[in-house]
Amino acid sequence: MFDLHRLRLLRELKHRGTLAAVAAALSYAPSSVSQQLSQLEAEVGVPLLEPVGRRVRLTEQAEILVAHTEAVLERLERAEADIAASLTDLTGTLRIASFQTAALALVPTALDLLRERHPHLRVHMTQLEPERALPALQARDFDLVLAEEYPGNPNPRPSELEQADLLDDPLHLALPSHADHPDADGPTATLRSLADHPWVMEPEGTAARHWAMTLCRNAGFEPDVRFETTDLLLHLRLVERGLAVAFLPDLVWSGQSVTVALRQLPRGQRARRVFTVVRGGGGRHPAVLACRDALRRTIETAR
Repeated sequence: MFDLHRLRLLRELKHRGTLAAVAAALSYAPSSVSQQLSQLEAEVGVPLLEPVGRRVRLTEQAEILVAHTEAVLERLERAEADIAASLTDLTGTLRIASFQTAALALVPTALDLLRERHPHLRVHMTQLEPERALPALQARDFDLVLAEEYPGNPNPRPSELEQADLLDDPLHLALPSHADHPDADGPTATLRSLADHPWVMEPEGTAARHWAMTLCRNAGFEPDVRFETTDLLLHLRLVERGLAVAFLPDLVWSGQSVTVALRQLPRGQRARRVFTVVRGGGGRHPAVLACRDALRRTIETAR
């Protein structure tokens, strides 16, 4: 019988990448993590790690072990959910990660609803972009993640994660309110007419940036990206001041008046998908169910 604690350390190493990262996340000394994994190797009877430069990677046998560990942990998630469901009062802690616009537009009202219905549930919320939040969910740093997916840029869907749709968030080309760029010749022509303008976009490596660059290139130009930030409120401020043009989603306004000129995007590019993600088995937990219900009610109230 393999030691579950050591199996979880091996799984942590797969998701976090280094012994130092595992040690930091679990408040262990790196030498302690290494020792525990060496003992697991002795239990299994085959090498589980192999050196790659100054780092290590999992062997084929270690990957097999991690896959089985994921299945065991999913079953334990379900057991935890069943125990919580058997209780009359919802308690404990729910750890949420959300990207910025959902954190601003949806989370506060959802937290109000959760506090009203489940006053003994403790909620921790961290603003974090999906590129970092989803790996952290797999590493068990969070219990639920609010994520986004841009048109034509589907996210990887690991089998150990469960997704549930929340809404389609409309996307727009945003110009200063005094701009004179009618889209009489169609959205692509309007977009192309802004080829010489400064742009604000999210940083390189994000799904939003990849989508935005592809959209511009498909319109026949390379955008002059002078400003880069994940803060979409800053995107909005730069557009309001006439310093840049941008692609902005409806959630940026969160019920406030629109302060810039909006133009339609080409067909198939007019909305991003917003959804929640949990680990396999976690979707049955009453705290997750309550949070998803609060988010859905927040959206219904806003419509």
